[in-house]
Amino acid sequence: MKTIEEMLRQHIAENILFSSKGYPYPDDASLLENGIIDSMNVMELVLFLEETLGIQVEDVEIVPENFDSVSNLAEFARQKQPRFVSA
Repeated sequence: MKTIEEMLRQHIAENILFSSKGYPYPDDASLLENGIIDSMNVMELVLFLEETLGIQVEDVEIVPENFDSVSNLAEFARQKQPRFVSA
């Protein structure tokens, strides 16, 4: 079973970066500051979390602290759904 980080890296690489070479950044790299995602991509990530991981994301939770890196997204997912284990 893939970790949340692996799923996020794969999704971002394939659906946002359109790369078949994988996710080239460290998990703690800022997705916003590095121009990896924009506001539309944030909404795509919300849908990914909801559809793939079964997590309900509230509007007030869509903040940089939760969505600014693969590490932050994975931790957010674990807090929302404790059944996911740490990487």
